[in-house]
Amino acid sequence: MGTFLDQRSSMNASTTIAIPLSTTPVLFGDIGLQTQGIAGNGLGNNGSLIVNLSGTIGVSLGVASTVTINVVRGGSIAGGTIIYTAQSPFLSAVSQNISFSAQDLLAPAALETQYTAFVTGTGLGGVLAGTRVGPEAFWGTASVG
Repeated sequence: MGTFLDQRSSMNASTTIAIPLSTTPVLFGDIGLQTQGIAGNGLGNNGSLIVNLSGTIGVSLGVASTVTINVVRGGSIAGGTIIYTAQSPFLSAVSQNISFSAQDLLAPAALETQYTAFVTGTGLGGVLAGTRVGPEAFWGTASVG
């Protein structure tokens, strides 16, 4: 039977916003889960740490584009470990909520582990005409399997 350790949430936008998408990663979620020095073994069982991460982000695209979500263990893409990447291609102009779920079964033993979520856009032919319109939320739970 699993044991609950911690749950955290980062609500960047709960209503309508208008932030241009960027071709470089932009932070939209940041949480710290108290993992009490327990490490993941890659299996999610036998007393191993299990971290479940989920989120959603609303985008509006004016041209065919691809939206990429990266979930990182750590505070930055450059200095952290990317544990999840999702690419959502859109073939035409669209407004869409993108939701995702990820797991970190190899988290190191630490008292608290930081997780961050980033969004990037790339447009057809290098032209990006997209906006983050909300909502933007990122949350996670830590438990022992």
